[in-house]
Amino acid sequence: MFHKFKTVVSICMVSLFLAFCSTAVMAAPKHVLKFAGQSAADHPATKLMNDIAKEIGEKTEGRIEVKVYPASQLGDYSLVYEEQIRGTIDMSCISVPSQFDPRMELIYINGFASDYDDLKTVFAQDGWMFKKMNEFNERLGVKLLGFFVEGMIGTGTTKPAKEPLNPEVNKGVLIRVPGMDVYKLAAEAMGYNSVGIPYADVYQAIQTGVANGVNGYPVASAYTTLGDVIKYWYMTNYSVEVLNFMISGQTWAKIDPADQKVIEEIMAKATIDSINNAKKLDEHHMELMRKKGIEVFTYTKEELAPIMKACASTWPKLEKNMTKELMDEFRKELGPK
Repeated sequence: MFHKFKTVVSICMVSLFLAFCSTAVMAAPKHVLKFAGQSAADHPATKLMNDIAKEIGEKTEGRIEVKVYPASQLGDYSLVYEEQIRGTIDMSCISVPSQFDPRMELIYINGFASDYDDLKTVFAQDGWMFKKMNEFNERLGVKLLGFFVEGMIGTGTTKPAKEPLNPEVNKGVLIRVPGMDVYKLAAEAMGYNSVGIPYADVYQAIQTGVANGVNGYPVASAYTTLGDVIKYWYMTNYSVEVLNFMISGQTWAKIDPADQKVIEEIMAKATIDSINNAKKLDEHHMELMRKKGIEVFTYTKEELAPIMKACASTWPKLEKNMTKELMDEFRKELGPK
């Protein structure tokens, strides 16, 4: 009887061991992907990256594990992009570097969308912008998956701007713009005088009067970094702060088609989620500006039409780097109707 009991116990233990081994093998991920970001650990982009990583793991039933590395832990955005070309970093949520192809500054052109509903159409996976940006990325060995929209961009100043919606009137304000033609040209087309100042020096420049304000900041960034020095905020929505979700072409080729589809669906939803969240964050930070004593001006899409048209008038000047062919296509697809 004892020997029979031992035999039964042994068989049960072997069965449990084999079941455990089988489960362990099944649970082991087929792919472990490094997901690099440039934003801080508590930034909305990083939160969304973590949500994406979790959802990919769940919806691929553990076949794909995604590990998130925020705050440029794997290098700045240019280095991360290079590593994606090589296949040594798998995924990213970063600014797209234009040194590999100047046409990728397409995503930063001003004046093609003036509200959040516009952005949902422009940045959809079946839209012209996505397809064109993916075309440029794929030539370099990287695949575009979607976009992270941080917020729409306005102008913050230390003194009132004259007739902010009339591009024919000089605003009487000297503003700092990012070091890209798309921003400088748009700012001047809207009637501002512009100056180039390194990002790290912007606060001091405004505080000391070297500049009277800034262009190129989304609302949250303007509030958190410049809320103590600006007095006026014009929510002109003339541009958008956007990062790109991308994956190495080498990594993508190793993923089963069914799991590729899962990832594409997750990223399409993440893009829309980021736009919806951006609208809420912009409204939240404008309310914080008001509470801080900053005068905030918001406008309807119709009221913004003149300055959007002024921004669009600068597009021919971008043809040198973008090519006339691309800008003609851009005007046809996203220009003022």
